Amino acid sequence: SKMTVKAVKMPCTSANVYTKVPDGGWGWTVAFAFFVVEALTYGIIKSFGVFFNDLMESFDETNSRISWIISICVFVQTFTAPLSTVLSNRFGHRLVVMAGGLLVSTGMVIASFARSVVDMYVTIGIVSGLGYCLSFLPTVTILSQYFDKRRSLVTAVASTGECFAVFSFAPAITALKEQIGWRYSMLSVGVLQLGITACGSLLRPIVIREQEEVKAQPPEESTETKYMLENEQTCTSIESIDSGVDITTSPSNVPGKTKAEPKSEEPKQHGQNPVENNSTPPEPKSKLLDFSVMRDYSFICYAFFGLFATLGFFAPSLYIIPLSRSLGISKDHSAYILSAMAIAEVFGRIFAGWVLNKKPIRKIYIELICVILLSVALVAFPFASGFWGLMICSVYFGFMLGTVAGTHIPLLAEDDVVGIERMSSAAGVYVFIQSLAGLAGPPLAGVLVDTTKNYSSAFYSCAAGMVLGAVFLALVRPCKTGLCHHQQQQQQVEESTAGPPPELPDDFIDMDIGKAENSGKGSDSV
Repeated sequence: SKMTVKAVKMPCTSANVYTKVPDGGWGWTVAFAFFVVEALTYGIIKSFGVFFNDLMESFDETNSRISWIISICVFVQTFTAPLSTVLSNRFGHRLVVMAGGLLVSTGMVIASFARSVVDMYVTIGIVSGLGYCLSFLPTVTILSQYFDKRRSLVTAVASTGECFAVFSFAPAITALKEQIGWRYSMLSVGVLQLGITACGSLLRPIVIREQEEVKAQPPEESTETKYMLENEQTCTSIESIDSGVDITTSPSNVPGKTKAEPKSEEPKQHGQNPVENNSTPPEPKSKLLDFSVMRDYSFICYAFFGLFATLGFFAPSLYIIPLSRSLGISKDHSAYILSAMAIAEVFGRIFAGWVLNKKPIRKIYIELICVILLSVALVAFPFASGFWGLMICSVYFGFMLGTVAGTHIPLLAEDDVVGIERMSSAAGVYVFIQSLAGLAGPPLAGVLVDTTKNYSSAFYSCAAGMVLGAVFLALVRPCKTGLCHHQQQQQQVEESTAGPPPELPDDFIDMDIGKAENSGKGSDSV
């Protein structure tokens, strides 16, 4: 009990200890930090399209070669996701996010002095890409641990940070370029991204310890219940059977107390200061990355969904401004189209969080509907003409993108996929699998644009990937239910092969009573 009190009364730099998921508290501060981190990571990535034409002119490069900057950045960000999970489990979310913020800022600042596109590959692609991974994934993981009933809504609202960033950064950077040029504008963005380090300092770890009142019981009572439980399990004499019956029938022995003892050991496995001296509870803590999720068929299908859907996440944001410029739309109006897309994405994320927060709804099916509608939005872009045509398509795409982009990672915490207990490792593996699409998506669209001389081909490739993602997403729920039935059948087969359980207790009482009576009669005759 003393160790529990110390854990609660530690300074603000220590972990927050709760008896259950708070659904608030310090979680609101973590949600604000996630909002800012989203703005300074994905918000900057999606706003990078404003530098696209400037880099092509300065370095005299093609669309595909410039696209490799963001492609390498997204690949490194997603490919190193397991590393982010391992470092977070080893050193804590706070230090990892703060280190990631330093890497993001350093890469962007050095990129402003680049003399070739290869320099951009190293600075923004590798250095900043690694920083984006260390900043984003631990933040969204710890935010999911602070909320349970409100998880979908809070995560969706907090993830709107990138939308507000695109809405404000795209026009601001465009105007700033006109005054100081693209290099100093990129330098200013790098300095601004130091705010990620400040947000990382707000990520206090959380420990859930249920039924802590059990630890405050007198040691004599707890040892007595343990002794009685041992007697119940041994069943070696009439006295041991009587003591086992006393546990379940005597009013003085409350069943809740005897059952609470083994249950209280489960939260200790997740706590930082385990009270028991047993060597078994800390063992799950030693697993820095759990690849057992790869044996879950529903997670495999969900990972393939993320792999193909990623093809449609970044390319439209990169190519909407070049597409509008090819249609004769001015730079300022092109930036407004990108900002309108960001505003619509805000409402899409909030709407998705509100809908998924409804209890009777199967969340995986809602996600599937949104992915299908997002595929329709991607197909609609090539048929748009003029400013208002692109504006309507951008608003529709932004809204549907918000419903998917803000929920696809938090949905890993749902029981239809892997659950909250394995979300940390699942998120690392899931984002790692996405890295292949993040690497191939923008360059593939760039090659199609250079080959066809038409930006519409980039949106067709994104739509094809999104449709494939919808197919795998539709298989998640059937695979989950099918796997559960398969496991139940295996359990039944094991029980049948193992034979019926020993019937010692019923026969044992009669046999021992008979032996006792015979021994009593023998003593009387003597």
